[in-house]
Amino acid sequence: MMTTKKKIALAGAAAALALVPETASAEKWWQRLYVRGGVTHIAPLEQSREMELANVDGAASLAVQNGPIEGSGATVSSTTIFGLNLGVKIPEVRRGFSIELVAGAPLPTLKFRATGTLANESIAPTALGIPTGVPALGEELGEATAAPVVLTAVYKFRDRGLFQPYAGAGPALLIAMSQKITNPILTEVSQPEFDISPAPGLVLQAGLDVKLYKSVYARVDVKFIAFMLARAEVKHAQVRAPALPLFDTVEVGTAKMSMWVNPLIVTGGVGFDFDMF
Repeated sequence: MMTTKKKIALAGAAAALALVPETASAEKWWQRLYVRGGVTHIAPLEQSREMELANVDGAASLAVQNGPIEGSGATVSSTTIFGLNLGVKIPEVRRGFSIELVAGAPLPTLKFRATGTLANESIAPTALGIPTGVPALGEELGEATAAPVVLTAVYKFRDRGLFQPYAGAGPALLIAMSQKITNPILTEVSQPEFDISPAPGLVLQAGLDVKLYKSVYARVDVKFIAFMLARAEVKHAQVRAPALPLFDTVEVGTAKMSMWVNPLIVTGGVGFDFDMF
């Protein structure tokens, strides 16, 4: 008969053997990470509301009034940067499920341009019927450095094979930094304050990973950020009124702008999964 000691020894050996393959194949946390990078084009599909003037008083009230400037508007320029998608696989939720964070380098610079009457007509053409000599602003308005925060939950419909399509969705936040007015008419007297509030939005994502070699992939990724309303204010803007001898300069109050930015973001590049290491 087998003694108790032998039974214990055999049970221990069996347990040890059972643990060997599990330990050898245990996944490290960093092996769930992946990265995709490439050229990213950001094209705002903007829709601007009319610019509104507020806090107009004193001499400025002789030339301009509080309220919207009829026919005015603004646009935001497109830009191209190097984009990076950092992801982590979470198979506990579902096979093919992951979370992705978008980064860009350098941070994109957005240029704001005036449109309509804001660009082509004087914002203060007359005061009490007398021409002011204030010229039209032209197209150049201002610029800001954008720091977008984009986080998406992604599901791969196929996480094996040559072609691996996926879709995702999540929140986004556009944070503007280093805002400044660059229009020569608005900066001739002094530099106005330019402030852009953080703009939240909803990201919709779709793309395709194409397996090149083992854990190396080519990627085409498309994101659309909806419901992103950017609000901007220009304060303490002074313009020169050369045709009015009594007023060398006039402060035109606070200008408020609201714009649906709704950018379309397209990225093409390559990357790898960390499980290759």
